[in-house]
Amino acid sequence: MKFDVSLSRCSAATELAVICWEISPDIQRYPNKKRNIQEMNIRMAPAFLILIVFLTASHGYLCAQSNNPFVPSDFKVPEKLETEKFRLRMLTVNDVVKDYDAVMTSVEHLQGVFGPHSKWPSHNLTFEQDLIDLGWHQKEFQRRRSFAYTVMNLGESVCLGCVYINPTRKSGYDARIALWVRKSEFDKGLDTILFDAVKEWVVKEWPFKNTAYPGRDIDWNKWEATPELLK
Repeated sequence: MKFDVSLSRCSAATELAVICWEISPDIQRYPNKKRNIQEMNIRMAPAFLILIVFLTASHGYLCAQSNNPFVPSDFKVPEKLETEKFRLRMLTVNDVVKDYDAVMTSVEHLQGVFGPHSKWPSHNLTFEQDLIDLGWHQKEFQRRRSFAYTVMNLGESVCLGCVYINPTRKSGYDARIALWVRKSEFDKGLDTILFDAVKEWVVKEWPFKNTAYPGRDIDWNKWEATPELLK
């Protein structure tokens, strides 16, 4: 594992900014009492994103890279998983309106999904911050470093949740997966349905030998106590 702050990081930041500059017009229609200010902030997003990426890169926040590829170079990453209840596909900046709605209507429900020490999400999460998160997930997916999928209803009108497939340095595991569904869908039992479908999908379609689902098939205390491989 190493932290890279080379010129390639500048390229990644620029690419991320361009993605967000070309974002779907749906963002402009997001309901907000301060619409004019919101739209001005969105138009300024490219410069803001470049600044954020550089600042965080210098501290290794977003730039942890493995010396080994997460998936084989000849592996075809699944484009989607579709059932009669939902569709998984790559999470992109174009999903920010629906994603932000899913997160902000489920804040208390989602806290702790990434571990007992995680502060995500908070009631202070802004639309711009969510846009940055989605831009980074999209670029990581394209670079095959990690894979974030949005969970949509079949009509693509509502974000139901997300699935994150990430590398890990924990001994004995080659991937860690986190997932969540919005509170309204959790109450309908979708969390269990999604979890079962994802587990089956990963076994059938992905190249991992031992996948962890922290907080689900392994409790957080045991996960955090699992030793990490040497860098």
